[in-house]
Amino acid sequence: MDIGLVGLGKMGGNMRERMRRSGIEVVGYDRNPQLGDVASLGALVDALASPRVVWVMVPAGDPTHETVAQLRDLLGEGDVVVDGGNSRWTDDLRHAAELAEKGIGFVDCGVSGGVWGLEEGYALMVGGSPDDIAKVAPAFEALRPSPTTGYVRAGGVGAGHFAKMVHNGIEYAMMQAYAEGYELLDKVDLVEDVTEVFASWREGTVVRSWLLDLLVKALEDDPGLTNIRGYAEDSGEGRWTVEAAIDNAVPTPAIAASLFARFVSRQDDSPSMKAVAAMRNQFGGHAVKSE
Repeated sequence: MDIGLVGLGKMGGNMRERMRRSGIEVVGYDRNPQLGDVASLGALVDALASPRVVWVMVPAGDPTHETVAQLRDLLGEGDVVVDGGNSRWTDDLRHAAELAEKGIGFVDCGVSGGVWGLEEGYALMVGGSPDDIAKVAPAFEALRPSPTTGYVRAGGVGAGHFAKMVHNGIEYAMMQAYAEGYELLDKVDLVEDVTEVFASWREGTVVRSWLLDLLVKALEDDPGLTNIRGYAEDSGEGRWTVEAAIDNAVPTPAIAASLFARFVSRQDDSPSMKAVAAMRNQFGGHAVKSE
């Protein structure tokens, strides 16, 4: 198989290398000419055999919209575009419809694995028709962790990114639970070595996970986490998960709370807590602290 790969950043660059290790010919394009194998999308398409498969790994939103629109003009009937970024599932429906007008297939693929994926492999959640997915199958086989794990056809177009969205929402809640446990253990004088406590949970307990392994590594590298600020962004999937839960009347209190905790992390001084302090002062004369 040969495949075009658009976007060679942290994820895309490693995915190119992992596919090449499995014997797939990968033609890469990136806006940074030092990273790409060709100088343009047109050159990438020209370098591929038919039916052509082009995998897009660029930021969600306008960058993905623009890339899909350009590929629509460059590809033809029987070709397939794969969106492996973190696009919202509703964008997949739009892109699939636009490409279908020219007979071009579309597959959405939620990818999990981060910077570790090159060596460990990637979990792949895929949406699209069986025929379109079959054209990309060798790439999926190369990227998955093993021949028996890490790959699922979640359903039709949009299902892959919807599954990845929920995956990331769960990830938010898991990280928040570990973080709150860390703060409580660190707060009391009773526990002498918080890092070793977390490390002891890595085998044999019901809370063991790769996230726990990564937290232990972070604590070993930086005891007390003194070199990092408690500021956490959200990349969109947590919000979309909560919105989907609302749309479908599904209670997701843990995921919602973990999302809101990230909002709190970005406030140097919370306006809502100022209001709480002011009300306590008004009704009960409770002391307030001045700026």
